[in-house]
Amino acid sequence: MIYNSFMNVYTKFKMHFYQEVFRKWENRQGEASLTTVETFCMEIIMALGRPSVSRFAEFTSMSSANAADKVNKLVKKGYLRKIQSTEDKRVFYLEVTQRYLDYYNISYQYMETVMKRVEDKFSEEELQTVEHMLNVMNEELMNEVSLGR
Repeated sequence: MIYNSFMNVYTKFKMHFYQEVFRKWENRQGEASLTTVETFCMEIIMALGRPSVSRFAEFTSMSSANAADKVNKLVKKGYLRKIQSTEDKRVFYLEVTQRYLDYYNISYQYMETVMKRVEDKFSEEELQTVEHMLNVMNEELMNEVSLGR
């Protein structure tokens, strides 16, 4: 039962994101849009929080050359910046640009709306229970995904 409930919520968040992406895509046909794989790459980079190119390659299990190619395409499209390390000039960190943040916020604006509705609907005690459950899921039950934060 909880599995189905969670999947329904997760699916609705994804479907809302896809609806908004396609709605905006219709109006921005001339711009350099992201491919599906590039979108996944950007979400990974965003979640890793300014990773090095090698950390991104490691997380995705891509070869260094393939990761560098993906990164360079995203830089060229204006969604990503490479920032050279001041300590080790061979290392470059990946930073998302405002252009990507505008794209990314499609999803997060809706999440904020839903979370505000949740806060309005449930008692403080219920909210604390849900928050506790989510923290346990994140910190104890999802060890396969390390974001390194």
